[in-house]
Amino acid sequence: MSNRFGIGWRLHGDGKSISPGTVVAPDERLAWPQTVGVGVQHVMAMFGATVLVPTITGFPVTTTLLFTGVGTLLFLIITAGRVPSYLGSSFAFIAPVTGAMATHGMGGALGGIVMAGACLFIVGLIVQKAGTGWIHALMPPVVMGTIVALIGLNLATTTTDKITQVPLTTFATVLAIVITTVLFRGMLGRLSILLGIIVGYLAAWAQGQVDFSAIGQAAWFGLPDFAAPTFHIETLTLFLPVVFVLIAENVGHVKTVALMTGRELDDVNGRALMADGTATMIAGFGGGSGTTTYAENIGVMASSRVYSTAAYWIAGTVAIALAFFPKFGVLINTIPAGVAGGAGIVLYGMIAIVGARLWVQNKVDFSNPINLMTAGTGLIIAIALFGDNVLSIGTMDFGGIALGTAATLVVFHLMRSIAKVRGTEPTEIEAIGGATHSKLG
Repeated sequence: MSNRFGIGWRLHGDGKSISPGTVVAPDERLAWPQTVGVGVQHVMAMFGATVLVPTITGFPVTTTLLFTGVGTLLFLIITAGRVPSYLGSSFAFIAPVTGAMATHGMGGALGGIVMAGACLFIVGLIVQKAGTGWIHALMPPVVMGTIVALIGLNLATTTTDKITQVPLTTFATVLAIVITTVLFRGMLGRLSILLGIIVGYLAAWAQGQVDFSAIGQAAWFGLPDFAAPTFHIETLTLFLPVVFVLIAENVGHVKTVALMTGRELDDVNGRALMADGTATMIAGFGGGSGTTTYAENIGVMASSRVYSTAAYWIAGTVAIALAFFPKFGVLINTIPAGVAGGAGIVLYGMIAIVGARLWVQNKVDFSNPINLMTAGTGLIIAIALFGDNVLSIGTMDFGGIALGTAATLVVFHLMRSIAKVRGTEPTEIEAIGGATHSKLG
């Protein structure tokens, strides 16, 4: 088979074992039974987070699974099999989807997902031609970290009602997640979100909070529920901040895979962005959640030392197959609000801390007032001022995430531009990796 689409894998060694000090490269594979096993692990790793997004937003679970599988296969083809990755549901879409559904229904939310995917695809085209330098200039680590953090903290406000309605179920779910994370080794430890949801589900069932009646009425086999998007220009303001997060996640994912596999992948950043943009647009046109490269699956690769894209072809195919079992989708939809709220507490908190980790890893200097005020202003605007509120200007509504993102970008570039002209504050800023640059733009 040709390697043009990344589907021509060499057999690694005897196909049954991995020699000490070696890894199974993206263009290699183990024997098919072992490859299928690793692929199923990838499905399990992405499953908990991926189904939680449609559970929270009210999207059909099986439809989302279908488009994550399709998106993953497209990603592998567009990147020519050089970047092993699963495209799961992005949590960054939860807030704008919720806002768009309140005003324009599910169609309006899907339209926003399509527009976000189109923007990401355009960014990918530019990156493929011009490289990623301009992205780092626009979003140095202090900006990138702030945007990621404010999204997680803004989303945290959505858990308030769930906590007050069913506190026992919510906190049982949280406790199960945090304990299973450190209680189990290997794969079970990485599936702590899924295990926590199961424990929370059982706690809710014991309290009579689960209604199984719809499961019996659902068919065993059938097509997922599809829906069409509607487009409203005002929803674009809700979804634009998500594009910045998807850029950061994709570029970061490619960099991580490059470090893990020892391969140079800078020239594939544009393809990765275009692939995720394409997958997100397709999902939006059919009724699925927006996608992103999944960090959850990095752990599977690190523990198994298998970076073969063949395993991701298996994972994508399995996800597509699951989409045609309506009973499965209905079962997921029986997850009570308290369970989703508990999982949300952990996941949204982790998103916020990932933003802080970007600051730490890239050695952002918060003794520099430019960095300090950039992060502080963006976070307060996104959380305290407009956590659950919107700013309406004409027909346009701007939520906390959109306003916080805009404030972060404006404050940083305005302060730095004035400081450079006046020579009043240090204008060297941290680049990806911790180095400083005085001229990134």
